[in-house]
Formats: sequence, C-alpha cells, structure tokens
Amino acid sequence: MKFQRVKHGRFILTFASAAAIFLGGFAIGTVNTAIQAQNGNLPPDAAAAFDPLSEVYELIQSQYIDDIDAQTLADGALHGMVEALGDRFSSYMNAEEYEMMNADLEGQIEGIGVVIRTDEETNEVEVVGLLEGAPAQRAGILPGDIFYAVDDVLVETMSQYDLATHVRGPQGTSVKVTMMRGDQLIEFEIIRESITVPNVESEVLEDQIGYIRLNQFSSTARADLDAALESLDVNSLNGLIFDLRDNPGGLLSSAIDISSAFIPDGLILIESFSDSVQQEYLATGNDAGIEVPIVVLINESSASASELVAGAMQDRDVATIMGETSFGKGTVQTWNTLSNGGGVRLTIARWLTPNGSWIHGAGVTPDIVVEWSPTDYNNPDDPQINAAIDFLINGIPGEQPLSPAEAFDNAA
Repeated sequence: MKFQRVKHGRFILTFASAAAIFLGGFAIGTVNTAIQAQNGNLPPDAAAAFDPLSEVYELIQSQYIDDIDAQTLADGALHGMVEALGDRFSSYMNAEEYEMMNADLEGQIEGIGVVIRTDEETNEVEVVGLLEGAPAQRAGILPGDIFYAVDDVLVETMSQYDLATHVRGPQGTSVKVTMMRGDQLIEFEIIRESITVPNVESEVLEDQIGYIRLNQFSSTARADLDAALESLDVNSLNGLIFDLRDNPGGLLSSAIDISSAFIPDGLILIESFSDSVQQEYLATGNDAGIEVPIVVLINESSASASELVAGAMQDRDVATIMGETSFGKGTVQTWNTLSNGGGVRLTIARWLTPNGSWIHGAGVTPDIVVEWSPTDYNNPDDPQINAAIDFLINGIPGEQPLSPAEAFDNAA
C-alpha cells in the first residue's frame, strides 16, 4: 500500500498514554451525588475499624511538630482509602481537582495550553503538543520539553494533577515554568489565558475525504459531531475518517450518543456488574444518516469511551477500524460528589462489546494495522490518515469499504 502525503497542511496532535490538556483521563460513567454516611450508620465492625483514624488525627494535632490543617489530613486519608482498592481507575479528587475536571469536560480552561503525557517509566511530564495560538506556543515551549519546575517548585514528586494545579490559574496572572530540553534548563514566564479547547476538529482532505477528530466524550460531543457532519456535507464526499486517536474517553451517555450516530439500531454495549446482572444499551435511533464509507482511527492512547465506540462500530460492521491496538480499558467508572466538594471515582462494572468481548488489557484490534510512532511533532505527514484515504478511495484486495447503510443491508 502506497501512502501519499496528506496535503491539508497542518499536524494533527498525537498525544500519548495518560495524555491531557492539563486534564486527566476521563472515566466512562456519570456523576452522582454520594450519600453521606454518618459514623452512627456504619456497621459495628466498620465503625471499630475507623476509630483509629480519629485517634491518629488527635495524635497529630497534639504531638506533631508542625501545624497541619484538618482538610489536608482528610484528603490524605481519602486518597489512601481509595488507593487501597488496588484499582488504577478508581481515584479521589479534592475539591480543586474535581472542579478542574468538570471544567475540562466543558472544554474551558485557564492556563497556558499545552498537551502533556506522563512517562510511566520515568514519571517525567512531557509536552507532546501545544494548542494553536495559546500562551505556551507563543512563549516558545516545544513538544518534547519536560517540566522541571513550576514557580521554582520542583515537579519531580508531583502527580499530573498536582502539576496541573500549579500551572493553571486565573487568566492574566503569570506562571514561571522551567523546562528541560535535552540537557538544558530553559525558563519561561507565561501569562495565563482563558482557553477554549475544541472538542471536534473537521475538514475536507484530499480526494474529497471528510475528516472529523473527536478529542473527548463530553456532554456536547454529539451536538458537535452533528454540526461537523453538516458543515462537511458528508454524504457529498467519498468517505469519512473518524479520528479517535489519543481520545481518553468521557461520559457513558456521550459514548452511546456518538455510537448511535453511526449505528441505526440494536446493541451498542453490555454492562456486567459484580452481582452478575447485565444491562444492555441500545442505539437511540437518532442516527446521522451517513451514506459514505467510514474509517475509524485508533491508537494505544484511545481509551475507555473511545474503545466502546470503536468496538461497537467494529462488531456492527459499520466502519473499518484502522491504526494500532487501543489502550484496553474495559471497566466502567462513576463519579460521586462528596460533601467537601471533592469526588470519588469508583469502578462499578465491566463493559462488553456487542459481540460479548471484554477488551480490558487487550484493547480493540484494528481491522487494518498501520503503525506509527511519531517523533517529529512539526512533520505534517501522518501515515495513518494517508492509509485511511488510500483505503477509502482504492480499498484493498478482497475488501471494499462499506457505508453503514450498506453494512446493515448485508446483515439483513
């Protein structure tokens, strides 16, 4: 297969695992208000087990050399309680972090506008992209720069959320970030701005192929997708590329709505709970009426809701999945709002594709594998997009792309 250079003249940002626009990966799920249990409502054995928490608090207040406020201690206890579950997808956020996450879901941030990832081996936080025209880009920060300090505070012990909290702040205020570029330390003084993060990017590529990139499954994702499809006049084109690469996920309701744009009816996913109860989610019946063939792009950083949508479209034969095997997150989380303004995310179920596959740890395997590990973030060439265009125009021996309508007709 011969790949030709995409001529649309810009680089599609590719994030990496745990990447965020100073936000964390989203969980599939909804936000609930937690029922606050009082100590008197705890079972006797649980009440006895939690008594030492009060004892330790009193000892710290009476004996510890420094003054520590109660909220700091409570946050530490809450973090520890959730971490004891041993589930990487369950977590606690304090009020500030939780508010920041909710703002991210609405696509509005106050900060400098960089896309980051945490290296799982070194724990370094690396810039992998910059929002066009944002303060960080104007200041001269480059992809590949590694955060060393923020306002002279070393970041080596910070989590990604801690770093985000330090970097963000009210628009008009300044922040000093020190970056490691190769073996050099470079300081930047940057004025924060209010930044709108685009949830959907769309354009017409060469050979009259439509392109839509979805960055997260927010509450407005379906409306944004519908607007992009209308703007492209998608059914007048030769095909559609739906890009879910580096999309960390989002709301379950949004994933159902997005899937329903491409799947006219029937099963989208199955939730399996700890008591063996299963719940089926069906298409809403509000499909977008797409009549052209579709390629869905995924990579190792397509996670959660992205995998739900790609898996459903693959099982229901409404699209060709292309790229690299996805992240492999097959569990469902729900956010619970706490009385302190914070939130707890807990894993409540496994989810299965329409064919009953659990992709946890394995990921969604593309129908056509096209590998790409970009190292030059200023190079506009994207072999996965090129391969998708080639497939939509020429197909491959023994397989031609089908539109969703054609796929459903064949199934009937």
